[in-house]
Amino acid sequence: MYLSVLLLFFLGAPALTLKNLNFSVPEEAIARTIVGNLSNDVKLGNSERGKKSNFRVLENSEPDLIDVDQDTGLVFTKQRIDREALCRRNLKCQVSLEVFKNDKEIYMVKVDITDINDNPPFFSSEQIDIDISENAFPGTRFPLTSAHDPDSGDYGLKTYVINHNGLFSLDVKSRGDGTKFPELVIDKPLDREEQSHHNLILTALDGGNPPRSATIQINVKVIDSNDNSPVFSAPSYLVEIPENSPLGRVVIDLNATDADEGSNGDVVYSFSSYAPDRVRELFSIDPNTGVIQVKGNLDYEENNLIEIDVQARDQGPNPIPAHCKVTVKVIDKNDNAPSINFVSVRQGAISEAAPPGTVITLVRVIDKDSGKNGQLQCRVLGNVPFKLEENFDNIYTVVTDRPLDRETQDEYNVTIIARDNGNPPLNSTKSFTVKILDENDNAPTFNKGLHGLQVTENNIPGEYLGSVVAHDPDLGHNGTVSYSILPALIGDVSIFTFVSVNPTNGAIYALRSFNYEQTKFFEFKLLAKDSGSPHLESNVTVKVTVLDVNDNAPVISLPILQNDTAEIYVPRNVGVGYVVCTVRAIDNDYGESGRLTYEIAYGNEEHLFEIDPVTGEIKTLNPYWEEVSPIVELVIKVTDNGKPALSAVARLFIKSSTGSLPEGEPRVNGKQHQWDMSLPLIVTLSTISIILLAAMITIAVKCKRENKEIRTYNCRIAEYSHPQLGKSKKKKINKNDIMLVQSEVEERNAMNVMNVVSSPSLATSPMYFDYQTRLPLSSPRSEVMYLKPTSNNLTVPQGHVGCHNSFTGPVSNTTETTSNRMSLIQTRKVEE
Repeated sequence: MYLSVLLLFFLGAPALTLKNLNFSVPEEAIARTIVGNLSNDVKLGNSERGKKSNFRVLENSEPDLIDVDQDTGLVFTKQRIDREALCRRNLKCQVSLEVFKNDKEIYMVKVDITDINDNPPFFSSEQIDIDISENAFPGTRFPLTSAHDPDSGDYGLKTYVINHNGLFSLDVKSRGDGTKFPELVIDKPLDREEQSHHNLILTALDGGNPPRSATIQINVKVIDSNDNSPVFSAPSYLVEIPENSPLGRVVIDLNATDADEGSNGDVVYSFSSYAPDRVRELFSIDPNTGVIQVKGNLDYEENNLIEIDVQARDQGPNPIPAHCKVTVKVIDKNDNAPSINFVSVRQGAISEAAPPGTVITLVRVIDKDSGKNGQLQCRVLGNVPFKLEENFDNIYTVVTDRPLDRETQDEYNVTIIARDNGNPPLNSTKSFTVKILDENDNAPTFNKGLHGLQVTENNIPGEYLGSVVAHDPDLGHNGTVSYSILPALIGDVSIFTFVSVNPTNGAIYALRSFNYEQTKFFEFKLLAKDSGSPHLESNVTVKVTVLDVNDNAPVISLPILQNDTAEIYVPRNVGVGYVVCTVRAIDNDYGESGRLTYEIAYGNEEHLFEIDPVTGEIKTLNPYWEEVSPIVELVIKVTDNGKPALSAVARLFIKSSTGSLPEGEPRVNGKQHQWDMSLPLIVTLSTISIILLAAMITIAVKCKRENKEIRTYNCRIAEYSHPQLGKSKKKKINKNDIMLVQSEVEERNAMNVMNVVSSPSLATSPMYFDYQTRLPLSSPRSEVMYLKPTSNNLTVPQGHVGCHNSFTGPVSNTTETTSNRMSLIQTRKVEE
């Protein structure tokens, strides 16, 4: 009989302890009789002492008779147990339980129901009638009906006794199944004329102390003689027949002979009167031929040895029957496939974190066949992470064979196959489903290590930048991911003022408007954390790139403009290709938005000049341009390549100077060598600062040597210019009256606003000072002052001696130029 299966699975310890416990209880014990105590057989560890034990019955073969208290572990009877009703005539009567304690130990409990002598023997009839011919020889035997005793073992039927009258005795024999049966034996010849009836008392005794008994009356009728009785060829026969033989199969053909003739010699076959009903159900006998045939289904597992008592009697008057015994040995055939039953262990599915060796369920496999036909081989089918471990008494445990991963597979259909060793072998399969519970064993993962987002500059605060999503294959809270930004600084500013993230979906939003020229990109760490316990987390770097927008128009830096206008002086006869001026513009945008193109918007209708669209250099195209127009007004347009394009314009007045090219100015193929203004301008301004500082120190030292009392400074007159000034009378001046002006230098390039030429010695370098700028001599050495340049037509106030240098070619007015404002001198305090 298959067990009712409710698949419950184990979540607990990696290994399960199995223990066998045997108890016994006598039958007829009253309800609540204590059979045993499981707690006495449990050795608790230190960690479990003081904990309340829990006992749960997994499987109970007789749930109405035996149970276990779940708190105390006491095994007790639930009602009176009648062993004979429970186990009939089986010698072994046992009840089994599988008990699960504290989800860690399984106890295989077996309770033997011991027999008591509560049943006396009994006969199935009230009397036995036997007809015996008077000429029966001493030693002739007459089988008698057997008594039955429901008790077993020592309390079962033991023997028979009969009252003695001198003519009969009793012989007790045993069958193959151990039951006792009596035979009436004639001890002395009978004489019908002397006594035609004999009354005997047959008593059946069991093995109790004192024994219990049953009696039956035997009525013997002595009849007139029939000379010959049938005779079997043998007193007993042994026949082997396979179980499940087809109906009608001949078991044996008996033959009894009778020497008499006529009706006295006609033999009739039948089963003995005391033959069990089961024999009559399984076999039939032909009364005329003595052929015994299979009438019912033979089952080796039910009864492997059957004894048939047969009698043969003739048709004459007062027949004396002959008896023989046919022993039928049933041969086992592999006609029973293995039976697989599951014993549930624990409710729920198994956790994916369960280690190898975790018990899932118990399996009981039964094969009713014997020998090789009942020997079993069991295993788990398929490539599943489970295996069978054999324990004892055909009990197996299904355990995990390797680590589980719910994310790989969350459910398994486990099929167990059991095969016997019969020929041919029989097998059975049975399946159950194992569901895998989720554990928080996966941290959220990002699909790449660096996520890039883009945002155009001048964005609106709160603009959506994009989403960065992490994947967590776990279920429920274990797979619910929340997002946050890890604290960081962008420069000195917190990242939390730049961006924010939606904690639910990972959407990232801008918190400010970005300026590409200030912030081209920034990075931060995004944290993804699941809701498991304990939670797992991971982070990823998010790089936000600010895209440039053409939001900066070009700004013209060279030449220096006043009201978007500048005047450029060009010497005469410079030839074709002379660089008149270089227009430089600055655009803070990048890429195409910062790439500039220069063009002459208008004013060049005569094609006197051209401009390089890339470098911004304006060159002469006509060597006689000044003859066409001494003053040319050009409108220069600088345009970036952004979308939409932004531009700036400058109005340049190109004027012809009265002088020629300075001496020493090189020409190459009629074209003047041009210089880039950027680097020479920086070098020139630095040189001016150094020269002025050196000049001040030199003048201070010389003046101190000439006049120590008043401590005044005289201007040194250039040796090559205005020699009469060097002979004039020196005037004593106060320190506070000294004015510094920028040196006047020769004009090397017509595009330069002012080019400074440093002389090899301070004595040959003319210096000019402007009275409008005062530099107190008491200023500290570290004090920095800006120089204000003088105009080209510098005049020296009366009463002061000034330095003037006459040179060829005009010089542009650079009073407010940026380059002059950046010229630095450092005054040195003259110690008295």
